[in-house]
Amino acid sequence: MDDRITIIEGPPPIFEHVNDGWAMGLNESPNLSIPALTRLRTFNGPALVQRCYNAWHNKTSIHLHYRSEAGLEQTAPILAARNVETNDGHVLLLWVYLDGEKVEFEADPGDDDQFDDYPGE
Repeated sequence: MDDRITIIEGPPPIFEHVNDGWAMGLNESPNLSIPALTRLRTFNGPALVQRCYNAWHNKTSIHLHYRSEAGLEQTAPILAARNVETNDGHVLLLWVYLDGEKVEFEADPGDDDQFDDYPGE
């Protein structure tokens, strides 16, 4: 179990598009992988970050295991992890790689910044 972080209960994770240069620069593979960020509530965030660190220190990979909205078991390689302590408990920030052929991003129609990019429309 040290090679994975598993979401046992709750809804599927929500993945956010990542535009950070450092995350994009880590994609050195022949396959198109999309870096994404997900935020997970957890009881012991520091232990999960330590599990990631141990895997990387031993030059092995670690994956996020979860169920998709369709109920299918999915995995995503974890490329970075961080724990944040909030008033409600620990929040684990995981940067993962998603398969570029299976990723669909949704545009938020309420995003005003989108219209600033194309002022004439």
